[in-house]
Amino acid sequence: MRKTQYAAIGRRSFLRLLAYLSASAAPGALFADSGTLQQMGSTLVSTPEVTIFKAKRILTMAGDSAKAEAVAVVGARILAIGKLDDLIKAAGTQSYRIDSQFEDDVMIAGLIDQHVHPVLAALTLTVEIIAIEDWVLPGGTAKAALDPESYLQRLTDAVAAAPGDAPFVTWGYHHYWHGQVRRPELDAISATRPIIIWHRSAHEFILNTAALETLGITPEFISTFSDAAKEQSSFEAGHFYEQGGFAVMPKLAAVLATKDRLVAGLNLTREYLHSAGVTLACEPGGIVSKPLQDAQNVILGAADNPFRMYYMPDGKTMAQLHIDGDMIGETKAVLDWGSGRTAYLPGQVKLFADGAIYSQLMQVTEPYTDGHKGEWIMEPELFDRAFDAYWDAGYHIHIHQNGDGGLDLVLDALERSMRRNPRANHRTTIVHFGFAREDQVQRIQALGAIVSANPYYVTALSDRYAEIGLGPDRANRLVPVGDAAKRGISISFHSDMPMAPGQPLFLVWAAVNRTTSSGRVAGPDQRLSVEQALRAVTIDAAYSIEMETDVGSIEPGKLANFTILDADPFEVAPEAIKDIKVLATVSEGVAFPVLPPALKKASLDTSFRIAGIPPLGELLAAKGIAERGLRQGCSCCQPAQTSSCQPGALTASSAGCCSTNALGWSVAALWSTRLSQAT
Repeated sequence: MRKTQYAAIGRRSFLRLLAYLSASAAPGALFADSGTLQQMGSTLVSTPEVTIFKAKRILTMAGDSAKAEAVAVVGARILAIGKLDDLIKAAGTQSYRIDSQFEDDVMIAGLIDQHVHPVLAALTLTVEIIAIEDWVLPGGTAKAALDPESYLQRLTDAVAAAPGDAPFVTWGYHHYWHGQVRRPELDAISATRPIIIWHRSAHEFILNTAALETLGITPEFISTFSDAAKEQSSFEAGHFYEQGGFAVMPKLAAVLATKDRLVAGLNLTREYLHSAGVTLACEPGGIVSKPLQDAQNVILGAADNPFRMYYMPDGKTMAQLHIDGDMIGETKAVLDWGSGRTAYLPGQVKLFADGAIYSQLMQVTEPYTDGHKGEWIMEPELFDRAFDAYWDAGYHIHIHQNGDGGLDLVLDALERSMRRNPRANHRTTIVHFGFAREDQVQRIQALGAIVSANPYYVTALSDRYAEIGLGPDRANRLVPVGDAAKRGISISFHSDMPMAPGQPLFLVWAAVNRTTSSGRVAGPDQRLSVEQALRAVTIDAAYSIEMETDVGSIEPGKLANFTILDADPFEVAPEAIKDIKVLATVSEGVAFPVLPPALKKASLDTSFRIAGIPPLGELLAAKGIAERGLRQGCSCCQPAQTSSCQPGALTASSAGCCSTNALGWSVAALWSTRLSQAT
């Protein structure tokens, strides 16, 4: 930590500093009426101390960075930005201190990831990661495995190196990269130690014989599944996917979702996002479970959390439960579930259109090259009814969309609502923006919608999807943010962590370069400038969740949220943006240094408790979950808190729903069931 210079001076009228905030006030004018201000100042109470942060360069993201070399902060908010001498002069006799710890570094407006999934990230990032990309974690980097040989060797070595004989769990496997791995291949690695592979999409599992035996997954158990779940299960191969994967979740939860793993994972997720420079994060459409929210509040709502965590209600669940009742009232009822530094955003809601891009279940208008078909997460009829109801209630609607068929559904609903009940500044948000035709981008502009894109899809998927499913033309047009930018559409980025690394600068790199895993550039005409991409993780990200008056840029009156970097994104080569190091963050005026990795490894904290909530390790007794859901004819879309279900009541694709957060759903359901048994 660099030396901090303190300078204390007498107090004077706070109005002088406020006067400085006026863009029209010349430095000389600040002192033109000194006598009058002196008289006015004598009537004021003592003013608080000002902290003036110095930096080598300040990127305000407000279009005026050239003149910025220091930022004056009082409490949690910004007072002024400008030259250091001018800020000192403007302070007058008000006490101040100069904080020089960042004087050799670059300060940018606090980075924002407006779409993450903390619970799913917590449970994936605490197992052995062997994925299709590098995962840079606070405790070190999990390197990618990009071919079958590398994957099997890494897996074999990791199993051999793991101490003890507890079940070994790994996440990140993807058959398009790693080839077919099934029960025989895992038995060859170990015939005695249970091995569980968790697919990169988070809704598919492969187990060896020891794991099947240890967890009690038998042909008799599988015979109790629904017909669809049976079709998507293979005991011989140890492979369970989509509905089959969901059906074995209750057995797997004892290993994947223990209390210790959840707590360690939430702490790791917190440190991961902080080390990536995130000063604000949001989960749109998370699991509707008060107990699970309480668990997150303990970790993410703590006063020492370096960022604020916001949530949006899941309109899909609300529609399934309350479309014929008080859906809006029930949506508002969750708004007080946050605590401390977690909170729900009022007047915003998340809906879902088509299926997940990682499983190629998005709805497309041109058929897939291999003949398979996409899925709906919300059936169009239910989607339309929910969209209309939330629209009429004045909600800002965020919609998960991946394929152009899904986008047609969304834009048709938006146009219908605009024609019957026009609204200004509605900010309807197209979430993910996986694939869109050029005519659809024109409609987005005409209808006043905005885009929240995941540019990482290009990096991770374009090469392989050009070969499988989409073909080269569509694969190169994944996430067409260039077309959106040309039409002046507001664009924000998100990671959807763990679907992409939760690192805003990595997303900036992905959008600026559009470099695929093979090193080629996919759709060069869809690249963004560095300025456009940085806006997508700062001011435009704030705009996408209606927080631009408080965060997203360094301007007077906004919260003092900054990210401190070791290099200027505008000065480094575009391909080096992802390598810029985050040194610290400032959250509402408080500095949080990013500690060296050796000091930040997560631990399994066995002391964690929430009053009235048993440890997750005790949830094996929750047999009610194992006896409902798919076995009773319900799909994965069935809301977690529902204690019973009616077969056929929900027609949405279970495959699509499972792909959104099946494990998180299962954990939430287990918590809810265990609590109901305890009361």
